[in-house]
Amino acid sequence: MSTTHRLLALGLLALAGFASAAPITVKDDRGAIVTLPDVPKRIVSLLPSLTETVCELGDCNKLVGVDRFSNYPASAAALPKLGGLDDTGIEALIALKPDVVLLGVSARVIDRLEALGQKVVALEPRSMADVQRVLGKVAQVLGKPDDARRLWNRIDGAISLSAQQLPPAARALSVYYEVDAAPYAAGRASFIGEILDRLGARNIVPPELGPFPKLNPEFVVRADPQLIMVGQRSAPGLPQRPGWAGIRAVKDKKICVWVPAESDVLVRPGPRMGEAAALMARCLRQAAAGPVPLPTTPFIAPPGGMR
Repeated sequence: MSTTHRLLALGLLALAGFASAAPITVKDDRGAIVTLPDVPKRIVSLLPSLTETVCELGDCNKLVGVDRFSNYPASAAALPKLGGLDDTGIEALIALKPDVVLLGVSARVIDRLEALGQKVVALEPRSMADVQRVLGKVAQVLGKPDDARRLWNRIDGAISLSAQQLPPAARALSVYYEVDAAPYAAGRASFIGEILDRLGARNIVPPELGPFPKLNPEFVVRADPQLIMVGQRSAPGLPQRPGWAGIRAVKDKKICVWVPAESDVLVRPGPRMGEAAALMARCLRQAAAGPVPLPTTPFIAPPGGMR
């Protein structure tokens, strides 16, 4: 190699090193401006959807700790568990020396972590637009903003494909989607509700009630949905609720019961929303054909409990 070529190569390497050290500035969902000196090499994620997003963007190897509910993919499930939104182990987290912590806006530890000098990016995906935006924010933190667009296009395409493949009889069914037994529902304003809309279902919970409203059980009785979607933990006592035996979905045995692994896919606003759409589409097809079969897998609460 000539001296000129050698100097040119050294110059390019220097420029590459300079570029890699450029600071990254992100505005999170609190409106806080967070500046990182470089692309983070050590990341803690305290929200399962954010954990899955980091991994789907190819940086699972940078995760050094996660919340107790982050159980996918397997490599993330094996990482140190740091608690949840309300009981994060701060000392254990700080000991991992992360460059940045990704968590939900409602996490109680934000102020404490920042007081300790920890970089924190708080993100809160509730709608599909939120998910697309959060994908972009996480990709920005990881220094690969173009990958977010490709990932979103794949998710969006998978949802569209599930919708296109549904037979006409599976469309326009009225649906109640229960996310917790209080009961809390997935309204039309939530990412779950928006997926149901794209599949042609009629969500009984209007958007003005918010993404995940707590309902009076009588509201569901009056709405009389043709189909109910519910997690395996809440399903057994559902027909015994006052007045619920008369709901069409209960009388016709059109209740889709999600096993825990399916519930995880369905309630996480992130990279597996295409799979969530496929699960809901399967449920709609089954309901259109007749009674929906119950899962054969017995309910076993996942380690760490349920969200």
